[in-house]
Amino acid sequence: MNILIKNGRIIDPANGIDKKGDILIEKGKIVKVGENIKAKDAALIDAKGKICAPGFIDMHTHLREPGREDAETIETGVKAAIAGGFTTVCAMPNTTPPCDDQSIAELIIRKAEEIGLARVVPIGTITKERKGEELSQMAEMKKAGCKAMSDDGDTVQDASLMRRALEYASMMDLLVITHCEDKALASDGVAREGYYSTILGLSPIPAEAESTIVERDIRLAEKAEANIHIAHVSTSSSIEIIRAAKKRGVKVTAEVTPHHLSLRDADLTEYDTNLKVNPPLAPEEDVKALKMALKDGTIDVIATDHAPHPENEKEKEFDYAPFGMIGLETALPVTRKALLDEKHLEWNELIEKFTCNPARILGLDRGTLGEGKAADIIIIDPEEEWVYKKEEIISKSKNSPFVGKKMKGRVTDVIVAGKHVLKGS
Repeated sequence: MNILIKNGRIIDPANGIDKKGDILIEKGKIVKVGENIKAKDAALIDAKGKICAPGFIDMHTHLREPGREDAETIETGVKAAIAGGFTTVCAMPNTTPPCDDQSIAELIIRKAEEIGLARVVPIGTITKERKGEELSQMAEMKKAGCKAMSDDGDTVQDASLMRRALEYASMMDLLVITHCEDKALASDGVAREGYYSTILGLSPIPAEAESTIVERDIRLAEKAEANIHIAHVSTSSSIEIIRAAKKRGVKVTAEVTPHHLSLRDADLTEYDTNLKVNPPLAPEEDVKALKMALKDGTIDVIATDHAPHPENEKEKEFDYAPFGMIGLETALPVTRKALLDEKHLEWNELIEKFTCNPARILGLDRGTLGEGKAADIIIIDPEEEWVYKKEEIISKSKNSPFVGKKMKGRVTDVIVAGKHVLKGS
C-alpha cells in the first residue's frame, strides 16, 4: 500500500530538516519529502499538529526469549516497542541460553521477521555464556546478523581478556557495548552510595564501581583502536572520562536511559522495587550532569534498558528483588518531560538521540527520512495527555514505577518498511 502523510511537522535530524510538509511512501520506501505532494491511490494520513519522525531505534532492549518467556517474548517485546515508537530494537544477549553463537542470533532474527513488526537486531556476547572466561564466536555471530557484542548485565572483569576482545572486534569492525561495573566495589549493593542509601539502610554501590571500569575499558579500546559504546551511563565522573576520551579522538560513544534522566535516589523512600535498577538511581547532581552531557554530545543516545520481570519476582524485599524496569512504552513521554519541558533539549535534539545517532553507531541504514530510504516512520502527538495504566501495558511484564502517572506526548502511528502497523484513531 502506498501512503501519503500530509501536513505534519517533519523532523529528520540526519538531514537537518525541521519543517512542515508531506511524505510519500511507495513500495516500502520514502520516495518524496516536501510540500503539497499529491498522489493517486495512496492511503492518506493527516498529521496536522503532529510530528513526523524516523522510527526510533533502541540500542538496549531485553526481550528475554529464549529462556525467560514468562517475563517477555520477542512478540510481546516488539509489540511494546511499536507502541513506544521503536521500529528497530537491539536484543541484548543475556537470555537463557545467552546469544553466544550463530544459531541463537538466527533464531531471534527469524522469530522477529515472522512477527513482522519491529526489526530486531541481536547483540552477541563478548564471552562464552557471559562467564568472562573465553571469547565468544564473534565472527560467526556477525555473519548471522549481530551488529555488536556485549556481556550486558555483567562486566568482563579480566582486563587482559577484555583487551583481546576489543582487539578482535576492531579487526572485524564490530562495536563493543560495555556494561561498566566493578563487581568487587559493587559487591551486594542495591542503591547508590550516599545520603539516601544510608538513611534507608540499603546496601551501597559507590559511583566508582561504574567509573573505574569506564576508564579501564576506554583506555583498552583506545589502545586497540576499537569502537566502544558505554551502556547506561549514570555518574558525573563517567561523563568526564567519556568527554576527555572524545577530545583525544577515542572512538567512544555512550547512552543514558530515560529512568536515569527522570528519577533520583531520593525517590527510593517508598522502597518501590520497580526503582531498583543497575546502575542504581543517582543523586540530583548526577542527573543534571547527564542532561548536560546529552546537550553537548558527550552522551550520544537515549536507550531504554527495557528489563521485564514478572510480578512475583519484583514483589520481594528490596535487597532480593531483581534489578530492572520496563521502558519501551514510556520512553518518549518520560524523556519529553525530563528534557523538553525542563528546557534542556529541543524536539530535533531529542529525536536525534533516538534515531540517527544509534543508527550511525550501529551501522544501520535507518534513522532517517531521506528519499529512497526504508519507510520506518512514526507520528507523534506532542500534546496528547494520557495515563499509563497497568491493564493497558503491552509488555508481558508490568514492572514500571510510572504506572498510574500522567503522561504528555504519544506515538499515534507507526509505519515499518511502508506497512502501517500502528494506526491512530
